[in-house]
Formats: sequence, structure tokens, C-alpha cells
Amino acid sequence: MHLAAVALVVALCTGVYLALAVQQLRAEAESTALGIARTLAEDPQVRAEVAAVSASPEEPDAVALRHGELQRISSEVMARTGALFVVITDDEGIRLAHPIPSRIGEVVSTPFEEVLAGREVVDWQTGTLGESARAKVPVRDDAGTPVGEISVGFERNGVFDDLPPLLLVIGLTAAGALGLAFLAFLLLRRRWERLTLGVQPEELVALVQNQTAVLDGVDDGVIAVDPHGTVQVSNAAADRLLGLDAPVGRTLDELEVPAAVRDAFTGGVDSTSAVVGDRLLYLDARPVRREGRSLGDVLIVRDRTDLIALTERLETVRTMTSALRVQRHEFANRLHVAAGLIDAGRVDEARTFLGELVARGSVAFPVAGLALLGDPFLHSFLGAKGVEAAERGVELRVAEETQLIGNVRAAEDVATVLGNLIDNAVTAAVSGPRDPRWVEVSVLSDGDALVCTVADSGPGLGAPDASTARHADDADDRLHGHGIGLPLCTEIARRSGGDLWVIDPGGDEHGAVFAARLGGVVDAAPHEQKENP
Repeated sequence: MHLAAVALVVALCTGVYLALAVQQLRAEAESTALGIARTLAEDPQVRAEVAAVSASPEEPDAVALRHGELQRISSEVMARTGALFVVITDDEGIRLAHPIPSRIGEVVSTPFEEVLAGREVVDWQTGTLGESARAKVPVRDDAGTPVGEISVGFERNGVFDDLPPLLLVIGLTAAGALGLAFLAFLLLRRRWERLTLGVQPEELVALVQNQTAVLDGVDDGVIAVDPHGTVQVSNAAADRLLGLDAPVGRTLDELEVPAAVRDAFTGGVDSTSAVVGDRLLYLDARPVRREGRSLGDVLIVRDRTDLIALTERLETVRTMTSALRVQRHEFANRLHVAAGLIDAGRVDEARTFLGELVARGSVAFPVAGLALLGDPFLHSFLGAKGVEAAERGVELRVAEETQLIGNVRAAEDVATVLGNLIDNAVTAAVSGPRDPRWVEVSVLSDGDALVCTVADSGPGLGAPDASTARHADDADDRLHGHGIGLPLCTEIARRSGGDLWVIDPGGDEHGAVFAARLGGVVDAAPHEQKENP
């Protein structure tokens, strides 16, 4: 198409230039003929001879004219100028001079009335000598009346004698232009293939369609940067997950992306997961190369918040299952004891043992103050957490100010948030210098909201000005989380209209104190009242 367009332009320009050249040659021939005719028409001798013949009542003597002055003058002018003919006529169109002497005395073959009316005529006409560019000028007497005409013509072939060399020059110029166009085409094609990596236009259309379908048809974020760090591609999912606004064409520094995202591009960290905002993202950056040429990097952003939430809930189920297993095992052991006492005939001792069992409960969880919780879910859940904490040498206790009116109805969210805070506190207590090691939990109800606080004996957050739970996700403090649980718990709390925050970053007497509020997770009326209204 490029060559065809250039060839068409060259052909049009050549045609126009050729037409202008032909027109110029014609105009030059007509102008030369007109100039010669005017000169002869102004010659005194010619005017006198023509006026005398026209004034004579007798027909012109052809034999005398063939050897007369007019014939001599016309012959000399033809010889000097190279004209095809120089014809002189009287007022009736009879030839007084002609290149062919035998034609003298005859009426001219072309119209002469307009010239005798006093007007000059320049045209291409066909006469007895063939087609020619001719000019006709009236010959006037002393009174200014037209008494004859001068007709000067140039042969067609003679007019275009200069055309073949001109055509050769035009043709060479056109061929040179096409040659340059072909060379430019080759250079442009090489450059285009280098810029498009050899992908043809039809393939580019398919690539755009595929890219649009892939980028807009997946939930994963895709962001691509060139070797200079400028964002070239970013789909809607990447903009949403990373909080970007019109990132294409801007560098990572201009976008102020989180450090984890920048490190993933540069390969500065080994971890492929990061907390951005309140979401846990999995970042997978890969370099892109084609034919040994680096094209930049592509970062795949996957949201793993929901998956981690499900994992936390499954961990809660595992904890509860372990607690039930411990309960079943201990209960079976006590039944064996009671059965043994009965079989041994020690009925009174068996009755006493069973009474203590009823008063103490099925399992004695190692959690001080657990009796303050009347909710069966929280009672079992904190009991199971107490067993796990005791295995690590940490005492789990319920604060005396605990007061829960009603029962928990959103057990999964409560278990995820409270369980994560307790696990982090136990980890901090284990790594702390204080002894004994303890974790204290306080649970309060506020209408349908649940407010819980968790304190520990650990070393604290290490930042007295800490104001948010997000501080615990810092790489310099891994005691209160691994950068995953707290943002997840924060999102769950905020989703219910609550929040998660740091009450106290810790000091000399105790470690960090976290608090969480979850809205709409408590039935305000106790369970017994619902069954017996």
C-alpha cells in the first residue's frame, strides 16, 4: 500500500508535469507564430503591397505574385524562423504568398472572416500543409482598415521536438522517486518490524482483541511496565487492588505504589505476598523477553484476602474440633472411673465423684475466669484456645470486667478476629522476657455489638506512638502478626461497622493491648429468653 500510494502520487505528478510541459510548448509555438505574424503585418512594404492588391478591381496575377516581393519576404521569414508556412492573403482570402507557389492565387482553406473583421486568431488548425500551430493577424491600410491577413504556422512535429528529451528527464525523475520510495519502504518496514517485534497488522488486531478479552475477563490484576519503569498496561482489577488512578503512561515513582509492589518489580524481596490497604495480595512479577530483547516486567496481582479468611475459619474449626476431642477423651476417662467405682461396690464414692463432675463441668479448661462467659460458643472457643496456650507455657485468662449479655450469632467472624488476636498475643508472650507468661481477654457487649480486648505479657510493639493495628504489620515487628491476620481482621471488623485498633502499644508492666469491635454479631436477648418468652 505504501509503494502503491507513492507510485500513484508519482504518476499523477508526472502526468500533470507532462501536461504542463505540452501546454507550455504549444503556448510557446503559438506565441512565436503570433509575434512573427504581427511583425510582418506592421512591415510597411507588406502593408503597401497587400493594400494595393486589395484596392485593385482586377484579380491578382498569380504568376506575377510567385516572383513578387510578398513571396520573397515570406520565404525569407520561413527560412529564418523555421516556420512551416507564412501565408499572405488579400481582403478576399486569396493567397498572395505561400510556401507552395502553385497555391498562390487560390482562396485559403481555413476561415479568414474573423481576421478580416479586425481580430487576431491564434489556434491549432489543419490546412493544406497539415495540422499546425498558427496565428492570423490582419493587415491594415493607412486608414486602419483590414485589407488582408498574415498567417504564420509551425508544424506539430517541430513544436514538440523538445518533448522526447523532456520525457526522458521526467521518466528518470519518476523512476528515481520510485526508487527512493522503495528504499524508504524497506527502511520503514525494518523499523516497524523492530518496533512491533515482527507482528503484522492483522496479528496486532488479534493481539488487541485477545488482550482486551484477557485483561477485562479475569479478576486478577495485571500491570506491565517497560524497561524504564513506565506503566504501559493496567487493567481495572489492578487499579482497584492497588488503588491506582489512570496509571498508564506514568512511572511507579509517580504513582507512589506500595514498597512491596515496587520491590516485586525490582526483585528486592523474596516474599511474593504483601498487605496493601486492608487486603492481602499475592504478587508475582515476571520479566518479559522476546528474541533476546527485554520488554519490561509484568506483575500479576491476586487477591488472597477471602482465601486467608477461609483459612482462618478452618483453623477455628480445627481448634474447636481439638477441644471437642479433648472433652470426649476426658469425659470417657471419667465415665471409666465412675463405672469402676460402681463395679467395686463403692457406690457412695461414685455418687460423690459424679456430683463433683456435674458441678465442675465435663472438662476443666485451663482458663481462669471462663465461668464469666455464659455464651456456649465463646466458652468452648476460649477453652480450646486456653488448651493451646497452656501447651506453649502461656496462661489464658478472662478479665473480671467481662460481661456478655446475649449470645454470639456470627460465630465465624468472632472466631476469626478474636482467635487471631489471641494467637498473636500468645506468640508475643512466648517471646517476651516476663514471667509468668499470660494473655488476658475481655469481652463486652454493646447492644448487638461485641467489644473484645486482648492484652499480653510480651515486649509490646516497640513504638509508643503507635495508633493503629497496621503497625503490627511492619517488617521490624513480627511479634503481633505476620502481616496477614491483622489486616484481615480489620477488614472483617470494618465490614460489620466496627474496627480494630491498638489501645496501648505496651510498657514496663504489660505488652500490647489490642481492641476490636464487631457490629451485629450478638443477639441482645439471652438464649433462654428466646426459648421461654
